[in-house]
Formats: sequence, C-alpha cells, structure tokens
Amino acid sequence: CGCCNSPCPSPSQLAALERQVFDFLGYQWAPILANFLHIIIVILGLFGTIQYRPRYIVVYAIWTAVWVTWNIFIICFYLEVGGLSKDSELLTFNISRHQSWWSENGPGCVRKEASMSGIKGLDNHSYISVIGCALEYRYIEVMHSSFQILIALVGFVYACYVVSVFTEEEDSFDFIGGFDPFPLYHVNEKPTNLLFKQTYL
Repeated sequence: CGCCNSPCPSPSQLAALERQVFDFLGYQWAPILANFLHIIIVILGLFGTIQYRPRYIVVYAIWTAVWVTWNIFIICFYLEVGGLSKDSELLTFNISRHQSWWSENGPGCVRKEASMSGIKGLDNHSYISVIGCALEYRYIEVMHSSFQILIALVGFVYACYVVSVFTEEEDSFDFIGGFDPFPLYHVNEKPTNLLFKQTYL
C-alpha cells in the first residue's frame, strides 16, 4: 500500500478477517473454514485485478455466489428457518457444544456462573447464565451475514466490470494490430529502378 505499490486490504478482506476472529473465539469450525476459503479467493481476485488475469477474477465472481449462498444459510440457521436450530452443533461439526462468541459477550451481556456442587455427576462444574443482553446474539450473527452478502454483491458487480474492461482492451488490441497482416506504420517504398530514373532526370 502507498509508495510500495502493494495492494491494500479490501473491505471484503477486512470484514472476513473480523468475522474470522469472532468465529475462532466461538470455536465455530464450519464458519472458520468458510472464512479461510473466502479470504484466499479474495486475495486471488485482487491478484487477478492487479496482474490483469481475468480468469482469477472470474473465479472470484463465481465464489461470491457460493459465499452469498453460505451466508443465507447462516441467516436461516440463526433464525431457525426450515427446521434448523441455532442450538445445534452443526457449525462445530458435532465435536463440541460451543456457540457463537456473541452469545456470552454481546452488548450489555452479563455472564454469571453458578456452582453445580451437590448435584451428582456435576461436581466441579458450573452453570453459566447470561442476562441483560441489549441484542440477542443470533441477530448479531444475522447482521454479520447480511453485511457479508452486501459486500459480496458489490464485489460481484465490480468483478464483472473489471472482466468486461479487460476483454474490451484485448479486443481493441487485436483490432488495432494483433491480427493485421500489414504493419500499422507501413512505409510505401518505390522500386529501386524507379528511384534511379528520378535521380538521373
């Protein structure tokens, strides 16, 4: 970025990195993998834009459709649409019972632990209750996914525009001289015998 001419992080990258951090804090393994792939594809798309590689940009454009579909699924998951349950272990691949980091650390949330001693089989365990949340965590996750969808749609439109510009440049280059059998700056040379006659006269 700046004088070094290195690419600056795009809004899509920054948003994906921010989401990756909170998914890591909540041990949400499926979103972690999806975010990682998204970051890689965004870097590939930026590289394609800088290095004039339309194929890389097309890959990014196709990925944005997958990314939008994934985020729609996340929205449906947290809003419990179509039989999905936000309390299921689907996003953790059923290897842990962790939930979204925002479920205990959202705005205004107060986390309280109550000892479970005296209950058989639950000694040395604690019950965690969360109260006072200004906004339920599932709505925070929905807003995150909605923002990702918005950025992806903008990125898709921009990718299509860049590919069309690159295609027009390639077509114009071919039209100017790429397939022209005659050089652009062709000099009509007279035969040597004609030049000799002119100088003689």
